[in-house]
Amino acid sequence: MTTVSLTDVASYLPGEPVPAEFYTGYPGAEDKLRDSPMFKVPPARHHVAPDESNADMIERAVQPLVERHGRDAVRGVDVLLVHSQLPDLPFVGAGTEVARRLGANPEWLVDVANAGCASFVYMLKLARQILTTTDARTALICNAQSAAGQWFTQSEVRRLAQAAIPGDGCGVGYVTTSAKSPVLDLETRHLGQYAGDMTVAVDDGRKYWEPGTSQLRIGFTDASVAKVLARGNRLVPEVVSAVCERLGVPPGDIGALVTNQPNRTFLRNWREALQLPAERHPDTFDRCGNLFGAAIPVTLDHAVRSGQVADGDLVVLAGFAHAGDFAGAAAVRWHGGRG
Repeated sequence: MTTVSLTDVASYLPGEPVPAEFYTGYPGAEDKLRDSPMFKVPPARHHVAPDESNADMIERAVQPLVERHGRDAVRGVDVLLVHSQLPDLPFVGAGTEVARRLGANPEWLVDVANAGCASFVYMLKLARQILTTTDARTALICNAQSAAGQWFTQSEVRRLAQAAIPGDGCGVGYVTTSAKSPVLDLETRHLGQYAGDMTVAVDDGRKYWEPGTSQLRIGFTDASVAKVLARGNRLVPEVVSAVCERLGVPPGDIGALVTNQPNRTFLRNWREALQLPAERHPDTFDRCGNLFGAAIPVTLDHAVRSGQVADGDLVVLAGFAHAGDFAGAAAVRWHGGRG
C-alpha cells in the first residue's frame, strides 16, 4: 500500500492580538451562560481585517510551504481540499479562488462543508484515500476560520458569552506519497444522531438569509451546553484510544496530542482521560481562542516551531465537531516536516 505523509504544515494568524477586554468591557445585558466552563474567556485572539477573505488567509498560510518546497510543488498539487468556517459568499466555496491564487490546477478540488472543528483530520483522511487509490501524488488541505472578527463582533452578539471565545486564523497541510512523516492510522465517526443539536438563533424567527434587524447567533442553552460538554469529554478520548489500540501503543506513548481548542475544560479533561502531561498536549487557546477547524493545523505548526514536537514523535491529531456530530483522530510519525 502507498505510504502517505503529512509532510509539512504552516499557518497564518491575522492582525494583532485582540485582548479579552474587547468583549468583557463591552456594555450590555448579563448572559446567564457567562459562568459556564464552555465560555471561560481567553486572554487574546486574532480577528480578520474587514476586507480579508478566507482565500486571502489561505494564500498567506501557504507561503511558508512555497518557501520550503518550491512554488512548482504547491502549484502542482493534485488534490486541493478546503474548509471555510464562515464562507465568504453564498453557494460558492473558497477552493476555486484558492486554486487561482496559487496558480494550481488540481484534478481533485473539494470544498468540505462538514466535520467542523475536526475537519483537518477528515480532510487528511480524504487526501490519504485519494492518494492511495488514484494517480494523485500530492495534496494541499486548508482550514480557514473567519467568524470571530465578523459574526461574533456584531453589536448584539458581542454582548454574549459565546462571542469572546473564537479567534480567526488559517492552517494548511502538505500531504504527499512519501514516508517522511507517515500517516499511520485514522479513526473518523459521523454521529448523525447529534446533527440537529447545533443550531443558530435569531430573535425575530426569520431564516438566516431573510432580511431583518435581529443578529444571528449560535443557539446555546443550558441543556445544549451540558450535552456538548458531555459528548466532547467522551468522544475525543474514544477516537484517540481507538487509533492507539490498532497501532498497539498505549495513549501514554503519544509524543504530542494536538486537538481542536474549544476551551480550557476540554483540554484539561482530554489529557487527564488519556493520562498525558500538559507539556505533551500543545495549547494555543490562551493566545488564539477557539480557532474551530483551523485549530489543529495552527496548533501543530506552532508546536513544531516551538520544539514541542520532536523528530520521531508519535503525533495524534484529534477533535470533535459542532455538538458532537463528528469526531476524528489521526496518528502521524513526525519526522521534521520542514523539507
